[in-house]
Amino acid sequence: MKLHRALTPVAVATLAALAAGCGKSAQQQQQMPPPEVGVITAKAGVVPLVQELVGRLTAVRTADVRARVAGVLQKRVYTEGTDVKEGQLLFEIDPAPLRATLNAQLANLAAAQATYQNNHVAAERARSVAQKGLLSKADVDAANAAERTAAAAVKQAQANVEAAKINLGYANVTAPIAGRAGKQQVTEGALVGQGDATLLTTVEQIDPVYVNFSQAVGSLDEMRRAAAKGDVQLYEQGKAKIELTMSDGSAYDQAGTLDFSDTAVDAATGAVTLRGTVPNPQHRLLPGMYVNVRLSLGELKHAWLVSQRAVQRDGQGAYVFVVGQDGKVAQKRIETETLKGDSWIVTGGIADGDQIVVSGVQMVHPDAPAKAVPWQPEANGQAPNGAPAAAAGEKH
Repeated sequence: MKLHRALTPVAVATLAALAAGCGKSAQQQQQMPPPEVGVITAKAGVVPLVQELVGRLTAVRTADVRARVAGVLQKRVYTEGTDVKEGQLLFEIDPAPLRATLNAQLANLAAAQATYQNNHVAAERARSVAQKGLLSKADVDAANAAERTAAAAVKQAQANVEAAKINLGYANVTAPIAGRAGKQQVTEGALVGQGDATLLTTVEQIDPVYVNFSQAVGSLDEMRRAAAKGDVQLYEQGKAKIELTMSDGSAYDQAGTLDFSDTAVDAATGAVTLRGTVPNPQHRLLPGMYVNVRLSLGELKHAWLVSQRAVQRDGQGAYVFVVGQDGKVAQKRIETETLKGDSWIVTGGIADGDQIVVSGVQMVHPDAPAKAVPWQPEANGQAPNGAPAAAAGEKH
């Protein structure tokens, strides 16, 4: 009991000190300054209207190289997978049977010409005798008919000779177009062209190359309505720019243009087929490849570029925090289009002069105070946005 009474004043003093410390801590928390956040000042400007789509590459021209006459394939002349010129020799088919056929047709032509010559002489004689009244009209008509028949036979024989020459020429299979020749489909020694025209290889022209993709018809209608209101200026078909991103994420260094837009909607997908032409001088792009397509369709006449760091999302969509004139934070829901570099293209929800929080977003809350300072991208380890200051925001 004595020990208890001796410790009581000490305990009371300790509790008093703790209470005083807690009160001081609470007072300090109440007096803490508002968090400092980096902001950019929103200013609308003209922003490219860009859409991200997925496309597939196809050759501009594709030609099947087939055997046009029957025969045994003797030789492949080209190297598989290399570029060939139009008219370049690719395969050789055994020409011996075709040459023999040509010789036979030449013989038939000679015989037809000889027959015509004989009938022509006979007809001339008959017409001469008839003028003297020594030959009946029926005999003259028969001689003339034989001459005409022989002349027709000569023309038929000449046509057969031409056909035989053409077939003999087909023994040398050439490239119908310039492009890259594919794999050999039939090996030497095989009988080709018997019945059907046997496929020997394929030549594809891949410089330039087509990129095919589709766009939802609703998106097209929305853009056209915006263009009718004057909010968007759409490029003409041949001026819409196409940029490609490869499957590994690298950007392709050649830009293309939109050259075709279908007039019908695919009933299965509800989309419109589009096609662009992209230069391919180094043949990096191959038919069948899938690529990401960045399509520049026009310009948004009134939009903002807002850094990705400032844009937050929840179940209701995208929003940003804005520091108002009273120093308090407000949440604003925004309408985003697509990404341009490291910024979102925003078409609604903010106004010129809004101080959008870019750094320190995790420290602010709606209706809470915050100290706004100009955001410095270089100081945050980021490269400055390549967009003009009028569109991306101002630094104070």
